[in-house]
Amino acid sequence: MTTYETLRHAADSWGLIYLTVLFVGIVLFTFRPGSKDYAARIAQIPFKEDDTHDKK
Repeated sequence: MTTYETLRHAADSWGLIYLTVLFVGIVLFTFRPGSKDYAARIAQIPFKEDDTHDKK
């Protein structure tokens, strides 16, 4: 078996498992209890006032 075939086999099997576990982890992290308040705070970051650029 060539190196390409070995890497392709690893990506087909272990890569799929890794990405599936990563996706499930992200979904669980997003929908965990208490994440709504956290997401609301993070969403307001661009709208916070930045006084460092106003002073000249």
